[in-house]
Amino acid sequence: MKAHTQHSQRLLRGQAPSYQRLQARLAEGHLEPQEAPQILHCGWGRLLLGHTFPDPVSLARELLDEQPGERDIALYVAAPQQVLAQAPQQLFLDPSDTLRLWFPDYRPARRAFRGFRIRRALSDADWQAVNQLYRCRGMLPVDQDAITPRHQGGPVYWLAEDERDNQVIGAVMGLNHQKAFDDPEGGSSLWCLAVDPQCSRPGVGEVLVRHLIEHFMSRGLNYLDLSVLHDNRQAKALYSKLGFRDLATFTVKRKNSINQTLFLGPGPEAGLNPYARIIVDEALRRGIEVQVDDAEGGLFSLSQGGRRIRCRESLSDLTSAVSMTLCQDKQLTHRALARVGIFQPEQRLAGKDDENAAFLAEHGSLVVKPVNGEQGQGVAVDLRSLDELKTAIANAERFDSRVILESCHQGLDLRVVVINYEVVAAAIRRPAEVLGDGLRTLRQLIERQSRRRQAVTHGESRIPLDGETERTLHAAGYDYEDVLPAGTRLAVRRTANLHTGGTLEDVTAILHPALAEASILAARTLEIPVVGLDLLVPAADQPGYVMIEANERVGLANHQPQPTAERFIDLLFPLTRAHPA
Repeated sequence: MKAHTQHSQRLLRGQAPSYQRLQARLAEGHLEPQEAPQILHCGWGRLLLGHTFPDPVSLARELLDEQPGERDIALYVAAPQQVLAQAPQQLFLDPSDTLRLWFPDYRPARRAFRGFRIRRALSDADWQAVNQLYRCRGMLPVDQDAITPRHQGGPVYWLAEDERDNQVIGAVMGLNHQKAFDDPEGGSSLWCLAVDPQCSRPGVGEVLVRHLIEHFMSRGLNYLDLSVLHDNRQAKALYSKLGFRDLATFTVKRKNSINQTLFLGPGPEAGLNPYARIIVDEALRRGIEVQVDDAEGGLFSLSQGGRRIRCRESLSDLTSAVSMTLCQDKQLTHRALARVGIFQPEQRLAGKDDENAAFLAEHGSLVVKPVNGEQGQGVAVDLRSLDELKTAIANAERFDSRVILESCHQGLDLRVVVINYEVVAAAIRRPAEVLGDGLRTLRQLIERQSRRRQAVTHGESRIPLDGETERTLHAAGYDYEDVLPAGTRLAVRRTANLHTGGTLEDVTAILHPALAEASILAARTLEIPVVGLDLLVPAADQPGYVMIEANERVGLANHQPQPTAERFIDLLFPLTRAHPA
């Protein structure tokens, strides 16, 4: 414990092994094998152990040898100014904090997290799932063939797998420093922690971190280090809870397009929401000029050469006013699609009570929605009584004086994204749900899940505590103040709209050709180049469907890692394609 304290104080004072001492030992021929410069490939780039390099020149030279499309990181750099001085135009000091947890300070979890398991990434399918997750989080994918083998001290990737459907919902990389570079202090480190933004299970990130801690503790190691962006408050709150503390050391990287915001700072596009930001980032990557006109409203202009196109998220100048009206007015949408034989629900305008009651009696269950609405506002589903119907109509009238009644159809909520009359992405949308723990009330569970959804969507998704949520709970026999039994899952909304807490499951690879054909036909009928079609289907790989809506401003960010932003920019600026058609 004394050695632990002395080493901790030495590192906190910045007394890592100096370049000068290492250089002297190298010149004298006294440098041990474990003191030679250590470089490990992690699949997305290399980790350069700064304190194992004999001088700043050799460390800077190695950083400058970074390969295109990769991200190298030099950590444990005691004198970063000496390294930066070698190539000040090409290197930068990473604005991340390094944190350390000494294992004697660790306390195991007081509660159990259920519903998923932790295991190593082993198969090609595992790596494909991990990379899909990393792309969703804006991280570099892993080339498993490039990873330094484990017997040579390379890293290990662990994944969290949902027990219900075996989907990968989280991943993390761990490095054993003792195996990697004969670390005399017996350390380890954590990298690339990511959780699926659509995951509704609580505690996945915390369990992955705890798993690494306990795994390395069982190997007789002494501490775990990690690097976290200085302004990532959510992650820092978790690490502080687990006992991590600041470590006085530095990280240096090479400037590249991947980490541009870290050394240039946030540009005017920083205030855009995720749906606009994904498009702007792709445009900037291709050298297209971006002008942010109204960040709060998601308005920006893209220019290249003599071509200039204005956008509001995925709505652009290429969408005509007529096409936009056809999507916004649900009556016009219904009539246009009916003329080409697309299957749709029965529909009529809400009228007098006796007319509405007759329509309800005819179909048994109805959907209510404003004629002109978006983001699920004013929508109520599966209405079976006249009182429910009246209440839903009054709520919808807050958004449009004209209200649509539709026959209610059972099935999965499928969103198909069509860009330039080609299907680019498809996903099953699921309503917001909570998982009971036997302790918290439904109100607390909903608020907790809503905070989690807001955090991963930058405030774009939350579960409203409104009449529709309350009606959904009552239909299931619950109220806000009831405690949901541990392990019980409960849908708290009828609609699967992402803005009201819904989640997505990508099904692009298994989409049935009949569903793709119907979606493309709908887009061509509406003559709209970018559109999100909503269908109710028995399954994504079956031909049956009922088309319920067309959305002229589809959220492209929701469908990562499908190349929605890439195809959107292809449409707007076809000459910037990597491989022009």
